[in-house]
Amino acid sequence: MMDIHEILKKLPHRYPILMVDRVLELEKGKRIKAIKNVTINEPFFEGHFPYRPVMPGVLMLEALAQAAALLSFESLGRVPDEKTVYYFAGIDGARFKRPVEPGDQLILDVELLRHKAGIFKYHARGLVGQELAVEAELMCTMRNVG
Repeated sequence: MMDIHEILKKLPHRYPILMVDRVLELEKGKRIKAIKNVTINEPFFEGHFPYRPVMPGVLMLEALAQAAALLSFESLGRVPDEKTVYYFAGIDGARFKRPVEPGDQLILDVELLRHKAGIFKYHARGLVGQELAVEAELMCTMRNVG
């Protein structure tokens, strides 16, 4: 549905913090399903952990938030510019159920629960295969900074 070239047009993030490789499904105003391919050459694996590389939980949440941002921008028919920043406003109930390791494909499954007063609330899950790796309720907002 959306390849890396389209993602780069719609998200301001760049290496090494861009965490969405492809969008598989997107229903405007409802949900998005995307992937993050996890490879051994990710810069964070050098220190987390040298003897047993695992994707940091905070980066799993970041990947989910980036998928949520794509859903928000598409739902509103907007493209971010240098004057628009998409921020976390809150994270509730974050749970980490399974480590994500090099070679895994993290499926980012995000559902928009509501959009009110400029705040977006999502139920977000990250899966490896059919196994739940991470889940949380995310709140995000867009702000003009220029």
